This record gives sequence, structure tokens and C-alpha cells, in this order.
Amino acid sequence: MTKARDLADIISGGFTESDIPNLSASKITSGTFSDNRISASSVSQHAQSFDDNKIVNDISTLALRQASNENKAAYNTNSMYVDVFQDSTGITNLTNCQRDSGEFVSSVAQGTDSGFIFALDMSTTNTEDLHSSSTVSVVAGGGGLQNETRSGSLDTYSTRWDGNTNDYLRINDSNDLNFSGDFAIDWQVYFHTSNGGQDRILSKFDGSNYEIYMRPQGQCYLAGRGETSSETVSLNQWYYFCVEAHGNNLNLYRDNTRVQQVTLSSSTNTNTNANFYIGGAWVNDSNQNIQYPNITLGGLRYTKGSARYNGASTITAPTSALSNTILTASATGSFESNAITAPSSVSSMGAIITYQDNAGTNTLNTDIVLKLSADNGSNYSTATLVAMPDFASGIKMAKVNDLSISNAGTQLKYKIEFANQASGSKEARIRGVSLQY
Repeated sequence: MTKARDLADIISGGFTESDIPNLSASKITSGTFSDNRISASSVSQHAQSFDDNKIVNDISTLALRQASNENKAAYNTNSMYVDVFQDSTGITNLTNCQRDSGEFVSSVAQGTDSGFIFALDMSTTNTEDLHSSSTVSVVAGGGGLQNETRSGSLDTYSTRWDGNTNDYLRINDSNDLNFSGDFAIDWQVYFHTSNGGQDRILSKFDGSNYEIYMRPQGQCYLAGRGETSSETVSLNQWYYFCVEAHGNNLNLYRDNTRVQQVTLSSSTNTNTNANFYIGGAWVNDSNQNIQYPNITLGGLRYTKGSARYNGASTITAPTSALSNTILTASATGSFESNAITAPSSVSSMGAIITYQDNAGTNTLNTDIVLKLSADNGSNYSTATLVAMPDFASGIKMAKVNDLSISNAGTQLKYKIEFANQASGSKEARIRGVSLQY
């Protein structure tokens, strides 16, 4: 039987460490323990953890929305940087990509089409205007054309061709109107009547040979080379058509799909000396029949020396006025933010990006890659982006939280890289970035 410890025993050293485990916690009634005597786990096991990422992500999303609504230039706070590309002041080191005036960054960029010859100008009420990069211009018209505003037109106005003998435009013959080699003609059309499939939208005929004629339903005849056939259409709705000669093929597109591909028998077209007519069938300058189209045109464009879609099986039909612009695609590209100075050294960062699949479907972390740096871009850490609910209709959103940065520092940057991009089939547009630190 163990005897109770008395004071004399304790003083003489009879109280040892082995007696402490048997000491009841209720006996400790005063005094404090030194902080270094309490382990971190002793505290954390009783503390409820708190994840603030949901709050941070919500604030970042609200900041992106506010910046978009107010067209704000890039800005930063002590813990966040926001850019919706209202201008280019917040980005640098653009490689094979550019900021578009539509307020996004993409490696599929808009440029000037070097082969552009002319397009109908539907931006004003003048029905006889052309956009032109050559000497081609309208020299005569019947005066029967009328402008109208029709919902769905690619340009400000559309032009009504109502089957009249005065509904035409004439352009004098030139070398730019020789349809040999590669070329493209595209147009937006709204059908009011079927016209028996015989209406013609373009013709060039010297009395012996047609160089070209084209019907608004897609039939295009090239003398000595080949032809496409007319497509079945419905009345009272818009269609986009494109005929292109590309190498050995004549391709016909309707809306977003290649609907015909014909093998061409020659690369050289019959070159007549006749003038070129938009509207009806003409021999030289004489109207031959009643093949005047009963349609509304939202635009018509002609490019010489190159095709437009190069035989692709699917395309993205234009959503803006037909003009001298063309999309040039780089499969890869990248851009960076300007350096953002943090108030103290940063070792982890997060971000939210908003982006758009303008064509195809872009895969996060493959087609769109986000990298973060805290040493002014000398070293980047690659994020794993996670999809979030859509930011807006057609605008997607992705996030990364608490990414460990390889080199801590105060000069913060993000870098976005594109891969596998192709015009008409995979086009990523970065709409906004909110950097968290």
C-alpha cells in the first residue's frame, strides 16, 4: 500500500516526475503555462477551421462584373488585381496573340485581308457604295434598290432586291474580276420568294461564255472549272453562304457547315471582257431574262488570291459586317500582366479567369493554361484551373486558390498560354482575370 506523500517527503525529494501523471487536473487552480509548453495540435484540435476561399472567390467575381459593367481599366488593391481588357494598359509580352477591341485577348486575331477586293457597304443608306481595296467601284446601278433595317442583318442596314429590272449594280471589268485561281465570295441573304431557283445574284457573260454566275441559294458556275448546285432554303429567314475555290476544290458553305465540295477541272477560269453585275442575268450590258432575285442582302464580299475557310468541314459564320477583315490563327500564344507590387512578400496566390469558347470547346489546363509568379515573371508556377458556374451567358469561369509559388516575392504577375487554337474550330477568348494575393 502506497503511503500518502507528506510535506517532509516532498521537500526531501520524495516527489518525482512519476507522480505528475497521477495529478488530477482539478488540483491545478492557479497560475499559467508558458506558451512554449502547449503544442499547436493541443490548440488546433479544438479550433473549428475556416476556409475563406468562397468569400475571396465571390469578391473576385463581383470585382470582375463591376469592372466589366463600368469598362474599367486594370486596377489593384492591397490583395487583388482586376483586368477585363478594356484597354491594353494591364498586359505585356503578347506572343502570337492580341487584345481585341471587343475587350478580350486571343491567339485568333483579326487582321486585314490582303486579298480583299470589295464588299457591299451596308453601313449607310446609300445602296451603291462598296468597300474596296482596288480600283473596283460601282459605275452604274438601276436605281431600284432600297435600304431597310431587318433584324439579324450583319450590318447596320440591309438592301432589298425585289425582283425588279432596276435592281442591279454594275462594276466595270478589270483584272481583279478574273476568277482564276483561289477566291471566295460570301454573302448573307434573306429569301422572300423561291423564284423557281432561277434568280441570279452575280453574272459576267460576254455573249459567248459565262465567266461566272451565281444564285443566292449557293449555285456557283465557273466556266471551264466546275460548279456547285443550289441548296434547299426556307423563306423569311437569314442564311450565310460562302463559295470558295481552294486548290483543286470548289467548296460551298451554308451557315456553319461545308455542304458541298466539288473537284475543279482546271485552275484557270474563262476570262471574259464583260462587265460584272450584281443582280440578274446579263450578256455584256444587256438584261437577258427575268432572273432578278427577290431577296434581302445583309452583305456580300469578294476576295481574290486566297480561299476563306480552306476547305474546313465546319466554320464559324460571321457575326459582324462583311468587310476587309480576316481572322489569323496561331495554334499557340501567350500574354502576361504587368508586374503588380504587393505590400509584403507573397508565397501563395489565387486567381479567377473568365473566358469564352468562341469556337469549339477549350480544355482547361491544356488549351488554356494559367501560370503565376511572385518574382516579376522570372519563375512561374503552373496552376490547375477548376471550372466554376458560368459568369454570364456564353462566358465561362475558372479558378485556382492558394497556389504555392516557387519563389516568394512582391512583384506579382500572371501568364496565360494558349494551345491547339485554330480559326473556326477552336478559339479561346480570355475576357477577364482577377488575381488574389
